[in-house]
Amino acid sequence: MKPARIPQTAIAPECWGDLPWGEYYREALEQQLNPWFAKMYGFHLLKVGNLSAEINSEACAVSHQVNVSAQGSPVQVQADPLHLPFADKSVDVCLLAHTLPWCADPHRLLHEADRVLIDDGWLVLSGFNPVSLMGLRKLVPVLRKTSPYNSRMFTLMRQFDWLSLLNFEVLHYSRFHVLPWAKQGGKLLSAHVPALGCLQLIVARKRTIPLTLNPMKQNKNTARIRQAVGATRHYRKPDA
Repeated sequence: MKPARIPQTAIAPECWGDLPWGEYYREALEQQLNPWFAKMYGFHLLKVGNLSAEINSEACAVSHQVNVSAQGSPVQVQADPLHLPFADKSVDVCLLAHTLPWCADPHRLLHEADRVLIDDGWLVLSGFNPVSLMGLRKLVPVLRKTSPYNSRMFTLMRQFDWLSLLNFEVLHYSRFHVLPWAKQGGKLLSAHVPALGCLQLIVARKRTIPLTLNPMKQNKNTARIRQAVGATRHYRKPDA
C-alpha cells in the first residue's frame, strides 16, 4: 500500500474552473450534497480548501460559514489546513470538498478535522474515484503532470479505514458522474453503473464512546458465584 504522507508535489487548483470540466464536477457534487445539507444543523460550518469554498451550501441551516485556505479566494481565514487555527470541538460541520487529493498528509488533515469537530459533528469528504475513466486517464504519463490527474485518488475502502480509526460513522457514500466530459455525467451510465463514477462522496459523523459505566449494566455483568457441585438446599433433620 502506498504511504498516505508524501512530499508536496502538486499545487491544488484555486477554483473549479482551473480543472477541465471542473464546473460540471462542482454542480454534480452540489446536487449530491443538497439533501444532506438540509439535515445538518449547528452554529459553525468550516469549508477547508479553495474548492470547498466554492461549494454552494445555501441549503445548509448552519448560520456561520467560514472559508479557510492557505491561499487563493474566496478565503476568509488564511491558514494551513494541517494547522487549523480553531479551538477543539468548536465546529459543527467540516467540508473537505476535493481537499484530500492535493493534501501531502491526509491523515493529519483528518485528525485536524476531528479535533475541531464537536461530538456528533458532520464530516463531508469528496474526491476522485481511481476506478473510473478519470483513473484510467491518470495512467497516461503525459497527463500525470496536469490537473486533475496530478492529484491523488483514494479508494472508498481506504478512506473508510481512516475514518474508522478516528471513530467516525459513515452515514452515506456514493460514486457518480461516470463521463467526466459530460455535463450530466452520462445519466444512463450513472444510473446503472455508479461504481464507475469519477466523483465520490462520503458523509460521516463523529462518534464518541462513553467513559462512564452505566451502574445498571455493571450490576448485570457482575459474575455470579456458581453453586458447588453436588450441593443441595435440602437437609436431613438430625436424629434425636
